Amino acid sequence: MKSISSHSRRLLKVMTTSVLALPLSTALFCVASSAQTVMPSQSGTDSLAQQVRAGTARFRYISTAFREGYAAATSCVSGPDTGAMGVHLVHMNNGQPDRVADGKLIPGEPEALIYEPQADGSMRLVGVEFIEIASNWNSRNPQGPPSVAGNLMNLVGEPNRYGLPAFYELHVWAWENNPRGFFADWNTQVTCEHGRED
Repeated sequence: MKSISSHSRRLLKVMTTSVLALPLSTALFCVASSAQTVMPSQSGTDSLAQQVRAGTARFRYISTAFREGYAAATSCVSGPDTGAMGVHLVHMNNGQPDRVADGKLIPGEPEALIYEPQADGSMRLVGVEFIEIASNWNSRNPQGPPSVAGNLMNLVGEPNRYGLPAFYELHVWAWENNPRGFFADWNTQVTCEHGRED
């Protein structure tokens, strides 16, 4: 098994590649459409969405996200008939994705921010994604799978279409209504119509 640092180097290589050249198959920050979504009680959903909105409101301006260490990791990700996810920006520190394997899940400090390209060229914040490398999480937290504010994350096993180790993920559509639910991977209200798609 590779060490986390080698996985970080691999992620860094992916993230430093031009967004326009980044193939979907290497994007950790998108999730297989077959991943199961765990739906919590409505009160847990509302609470997490409120916490995410409070912690990420400043990122409605994408320039703030860039200033605070987020970098583009994917072009606009869309599904064949299930809507889209959008453009993922991942938090970086010294050129490394620093939150993906840190063992911490903080509602106001997501690993990824998700933006929808607009017709005028601007980007609109629509949601966030929480991501943790499974082996890293499991070694730090033997008591069980991760959750964010009581909402269980989804496991994307290995091998997967990203060529990455197994990881946990949870989308939270805190800034755009999703008819499929707050935690569904794809959002039918989000489109890549005005951006390059993966």
